[in-house]
Amino acid sequence: MSEVGTTTTLRHNPLNAVTANVERITYADGRTVVRKELRRPTGSSGPWAASTDPRHWNYWRRELEVYRDDELRARLADTGLVLPEAQVDEGPDGAVLLMEDIRGTPGTHFSLAEHAALARACGRWQARPTGERPWTSTGFLRDYSTTRDVPWHLMTDDTAWQQPLIRETWPARLREAWTRLLVHREALLDLVAALPRARCHLDFWVSNVIQRPTGELALFDWAFYGDGALGEDIGNYIPDAVFDLFWPDERLPELADTCITNYLDGLREAGWRGNRDQVRLAVMASGVKYAWLLPHLLGRASDTTHNAYHRQVDSRHLFHQRGQALLYVAERCAEALS
Repeated sequence: MSEVGTTTTLRHNPLNAVTANVERITYADGRTVVRKELRRPTGSSGPWAASTDPRHWNYWRRELEVYRDDELRARLADTGLVLPEAQVDEGPDGAVLLMEDIRGTPGTHFSLAEHAALARACGRWQARPTGERPWTSTGFLRDYSTTRDVPWHLMTDDTAWQQPLIRETWPARLREAWTRLLVHREALLDLVAALPRARCHLDFWVSNVIQRPTGELALFDWAFYGDGALGEDIGNYIPDAVFDLFWPDERLPELADTCITNYLDGLREAGWRGNRDQVRLAVMASGVKYAWLLPHLLGRASDTTHNAYHRQVDSRHLFHQRGQALLYVAERCAEALS
C-alpha cells in the first residue's frame, strides 16, 4: 500500500454510536479509498446506541457482513446497482472498512431521470426473494421510529405552534394532519408490517447513492439492511430528499409519481406479478417513520441557526420546505388508512 498523502472527513451521522469516522484517504500515488471505522458497542444508551443483536436495526457488524456477501453483490449487479468492493479488518475494538472510492454524480445532484433510473433498478432488485441471512434487521420501521427522544407534548402546546418560524412557514392544516397521523401511528405501523415483504436497504436516500459515468448506481451505508415492506425504501426516499434540501418541495409530487411508477415498472421487468396497490400502500404508509420529526422541529424552531444534513442553511427556507414535505407525508398516510 502506498504512503498516505491526505485524509478528508466525509459527511456522516455523528450521533450513531456504530460509526466512529468516515474519511477519504488519498495515497501518495493519487489512488483513493473510503475508510469507514465501526465501533463495538460499549454499553451506551440512547436512540442511536449500537447493538450486539444481529436482528437489531443498529447491529454494529451488519455492514461487515453485507460487504462480504458475494451473492448480494451479484444480485445487485444484475439490476444495475453496485455494492462497492471493500476490504474488512476486524479488531478487538471494532472494524475498519476500506471501500472503493466510487466517483460520479451523487444522488444529491440527481435529475428526475436519474431518480427514475434508481427507483427502477431498486424495483428490479427487490422483485425477487433473496436467501436468508442471520444478520439482517427485522422490525426496523417500528423499532427505529418509536425509540426517538421526542418532545411529544409540544403537539398540544399552542405557544410552540405560534413560534414565528412555525407560524410563518408551515401550512395551516399541518397541525391537524399530523395530529391525525399520530393518533393512527400504531395502525400505520401494523399496516406496513402486514404488507408483502422484501429485503430492503432501509436507509435509501439521495446521500447514499452515486451514479457512475457508465450508468451503474452504487449504494452505500447498508447498516440497517433487512426485512421491510415492498415499496418501503421508495417511501423513505421521496420525502427525505426534500427534508434535507436536496429536492424542491414544489416538485415533490413529480418526484413521487416518477419514483413510484419506475419502481413498479422495475418490479414487473424482473418478473414480479403482485398487487401494485399494496406496493403503493407501503410507499404511502411508511411515512409513519417520520412521526417524531415534526415535534422535534417544534422544539428546535427557536434555535438561532439550523442545519440540514450537517450544513448550516437558511432557517426560513428549511422550515418551509420541511413543512410542505411533512404535509405530503401526513396526507399520504391518511390516504393509506382510507
